[in-house]
Amino acid sequence: MSAPVRPAPVQSLADGEWHRLHPASPLLRGGLVFIAVLGFVIANLRERVVDFFLTVFSPETRDAFGDRYGSGEDDWANDPIGGIVNHGLVGWALLGLVVVLVVVIAAFWLSWRMHTFRVTTEAVEVHSGILFRSHRSARLDRIQGINVTRPLFARLFGTAKLEVSVAGQSANVQLAYLGSALADRLRADVLRLASGARAERAAARGETAPTGGGPVIAAAATSGVVGAVHPGEVDAGGAAVVSPAGETAPGRVPAAASRAGALVGQRVDEFLAPELDPDLAPPESVVHLPLGRVIGSTLLGGSTIWAIILVAIIVIGVTTGQAWVLFSFVPAAIGLVSYMWSRITKSLRYSIAGTPDGVRIGHGLLSTGNQTIPPGRIHAVEATQWIFWRPFGWWSIRINVAGQSVSASNEAAQRTTVLPVGTAVDVQRVLALLVPDAASDVAPLVADGLTGRGGDGGFSVTPRRGAWLRPFSWRRIGWAAASGVALIRRGSLVRSLTLVPLARMQSVALSVGPIDRWLRLAGVRLHTVTGPVSAMLPIVDRDEAERLFERLAEEAVDRAASDTTHHWGAVAAASTPEETPAPEPPRTAPALDEMGGDDAR
Repeated sequence: MSAPVRPAPVQSLADGEWHRLHPASPLLRGGLVFIAVLGFVIANLRERVVDFFLTVFSPETRDAFGDRYGSGEDDWANDPIGGIVNHGLVGWALLGLVVVLVVVIAAFWLSWRMHTFRVTTEAVEVHSGILFRSHRSARLDRIQGINVTRPLFARLFGTAKLEVSVAGQSANVQLAYLGSALADRLRADVLRLASGARAERAAARGETAPTGGGPVIAAAATSGVVGAVHPGEVDAGGAAVVSPAGETAPGRVPAAASRAGALVGQRVDEFLAPELDPDLAPPESVVHLPLGRVIGSTLLGGSTIWAIILVAIIVIGVTTGQAWVLFSFVPAAIGLVSYMWSRITKSLRYSIAGTPDGVRIGHGLLSTGNQTIPPGRIHAVEATQWIFWRPFGWWSIRINVAGQSVSASNEAAQRTTVLPVGTAVDVQRVLALLVPDAASDVAPLVADGLTGRGGDGGFSVTPRRGAWLRPFSWRRIGWAAASGVALIRRGSLVRSLTLVPLARMQSVALSVGPIDRWLRLAGVRLHTVTGPVSAMLPIVDRDEAERLFERLAEEAVDRAASDTTHHWGAVAAASTPEETPAPEPPRTAPALDEMGGDDAR
């Protein structure tokens, strides 16, 4: 008998065809809740379940219990299990349980079967739903970033959740879950397409970029691993098996013991592997956080003050016999401790580095997560320093990205913090990654923007009459501009330095209140997308504010018209005949070299 014909290998999930998620996806998305509920019920009825099995299957035990069922002496006579036994419905109950399990399994299978996705040269599309169908689409030119998270339980199955962040509220598209290696490969594919590299190459060759149907990107160009994924080959966890280039997948299935050993070894390697592939960024270019700094910055943060206040209130309430304090403030203290612990754990194994497709930020120990922010998607950057961090020279960095709300308390809002705590050198390196086009010109201003005051480093000088409105910080308030980036420094207890690329500034506003008018002062605000960063110059000379208003308005229009960072791979693609990965955003490495830092390439 002739050997069966193997289907053609799938080179990439970004081939314009419809694909399904990992077979374990329904279990990872909703099945865990079902298992948790079942475990909770069994845990609460464990004594009743034991009693049930003893009395049903052992007549001697039933006689020893004296036929408690139906008597007033049985505390459980009127509960569901007691009623089932009393009415002889044990068989029907077991049948009903089997039916429920079959229905749940069938629903999981249908959910997986009906959940499909495809990636074309225009968008990432997802079809889902059984009774009510939904169709979500994320346009590639609207992508703000791609996040890959690996919860602990999902890592046991070798899977990951890929989320495509798109400009707009509740517009993100999730693929939960994919094989871990396939998720990384698909992220690279989507970012290559979003960069405009393929469309530019097709235009240079006089071709038309495909919208679906044939392969869009070859595996060799989209992944650090050269190989092919065969539809019929999955490991024990459902993850696709990748065959090395130049090898033909064997026709025979390896022994079960060998496959199990290989699977365990693969999972162990995944748990121990670094979050950031060294092929994407050299280890010396990656910014890491020491564990001691993470713990120290958390304990010296503003939440520590609230923790001390809550503990003092609880102690006073207990010593004075005020029991209501326990119900009011103990939950708040528990929540605060949980927040501090979460802050520490999310900063473990933290890393940030520049990759060919943007800034890559990763974190986590058991449950890991990472996000890739392509060039041209960052609308504002802010470095802040809490007063208790000042003796150690620690800073944190937040950003504004379209589609992430400032008021959201979910994981998406936490992604706006790209550097939880770092030194001034770390700030310089991270800013060079976030604003690469202007890094070399902005670098000399950053040092004075972080700690300077008055007219240091080219920043503007605030008039002395501004002390009436800002008595503690008026000397520090100032602005500067370089290479299309506006810098604003302010703050006394909390120092801050805000950078706004003018190409992505939404508008500029000048405000003059009654006291400002009397003091010949004004305030200038640079509007960006919603986020934690507020670009506000609180006080400035009135005449200077008007000149600044006109300058920013005009330059923002010019910079936006000439900005091409949203298609960061197009220029390189036009001059490259082969399908090669897009190069790094320009000027990142020179900026780091000028600052004495490591090369980020």
